[in-house]
Amino acid sequence: MQANTCGHMTPEQFRQCGHAVVDWIARYMENVEGFPVLSQVTPGEIRQHLPSSPPEQGEQLQTILSDLDDVILPGITHWQSPNFFAYFPANASGPAILGDLVSSGLGVQGMLWATSPACTELETHVLDWLVEMLGLPEKFKSTTRGGGVIQDTASSATLCALVAARERASDFHTNTRGVDRVFTAYASTQAHSSMEKAAGIAGVGRDNLRLIDVDDAYAMRPTALEAAISRDLEAGHIPFFVGATVGSTSSTAIDPLSRIGQICRRHKLWLHVDAAHAGSAALCPEYRWIHAGLEQADSYCFNPHKWMLTNFDCDCLYVAERASLINSLSVLPEYLRNKATESGAVIDYRDWQLPLGRRFRALKLWFVIRHYGVSGLRQHIREHVSLAQEFAGWVEADDQFVLAAPVPLNLVCFRHVAGDEVNQRLLEALNSSGRLFLTHTKLDQRIVLRMAIGGAYTERRHVQRAWEYIQQAARANSA
Repeated sequence: MQANTCGHMTPEQFRQCGHAVVDWIARYMENVEGFPVLSQVTPGEIRQHLPSSPPEQGEQLQTILSDLDDVILPGITHWQSPNFFAYFPANASGPAILGDLVSSGLGVQGMLWATSPACTELETHVLDWLVEMLGLPEKFKSTTRGGGVIQDTASSATLCALVAARERASDFHTNTRGVDRVFTAYASTQAHSSMEKAAGIAGVGRDNLRLIDVDDAYAMRPTALEAAISRDLEAGHIPFFVGATVGSTSSTAIDPLSRIGQICRRHKLWLHVDAAHAGSAALCPEYRWIHAGLEQADSYCFNPHKWMLTNFDCDCLYVAERASLINSLSVLPEYLRNKATESGAVIDYRDWQLPLGRRFRALKLWFVIRHYGVSGLRQHIREHVSLAQEFAGWVEADDQFVLAAPVPLNLVCFRHVAGDEVNQRLLEALNSSGRLFLTHTKLDQRIVLRMAIGGAYTERRHVQRAWEYIQQAARANSA
């Protein structure tokens, strides 16, 4: 399809090209299971196949789609493959893709309520739905003093919470008078690296993030937290923030929120709960125990883009007191002033995040919830937890392997009994085969393989076949 002279597609040309692109995506979804899961290209190989200079004249869409097949696909690690068991899933689904397409088509910049009221109000409403869907504390609803906002990732959510906590602890004087005392924050040794990064960016200092020891299940020890806070108080520092984890990246460890929350209330510390991956499990009432004690949290986040069939990026951040977040992040230049904002009757989400601009992310979340319904999303979660428990049983029954951590949800951490060298060889052999993709971590200073079962299209046959490959590779690499 040839573009017009100034390069714009007419609506009819867009319609025809759009059909071709949707067909390409549909074919990809049909064939993704057959691709090597981990890209097999070498560094620089993709760029070698790209022209050194951009085209002087516009090209037809079919030429671009051909290069997608020939140049781009070989360099893709297929996160949507049913044989992708690495990291945590980054699920896409048909409804989410279509919602994202509509968002791109509308081209909304939702920084203010006035710049598109539907963008703001749908987001507020859908995040209130999720409070109900996950059984979260009512204080996180927009009808209270709290509320929710869609961030890009849990890393941004953590940074926003940390900044709000710092400002509250300094009576909002950090950016006016400054501070002459050390502020200290706390997270477990198993917390996500975004905690450390946030401490550095926010000016707290990475050295002032105390990493708290964990127990045998890799969850934070409340007694160790209390001791660390006491040491800092004695040193004249200002403890202000605790980052607790519900479902750590390494092993799905779940920190004891009730006891941590009691410590935070006693010392008037901000408690932020990061449930980036595991939070979606609370769609199912039988897994809501993971949030026991959440009522004591000042902020909470989880990622629908991990396990709730909503394509990247989409993190839901909730705060119990939105004024703390807004007062920490709000800047109002003259060119953003408008009657709706000045009325105080609307939410301007620019004040709830780091960037000014924001996409209409709520659309894809809305599409997903309406397409699957709560019952469909629960079925999705339950199937993966069931498969992970079955996989864990296979590991326990095989004398080549042992479980390396508890399996509360859909991540199985295991290792070969022969030690780190064999586990490293095993991982490399499996991933280089293209048949599946696993990642590793270290627990108790030993290499551990991670099997994260959460792909949108992963079925029992994929998990069973992966286990057969693992057993075969173990025999070949442990000799």
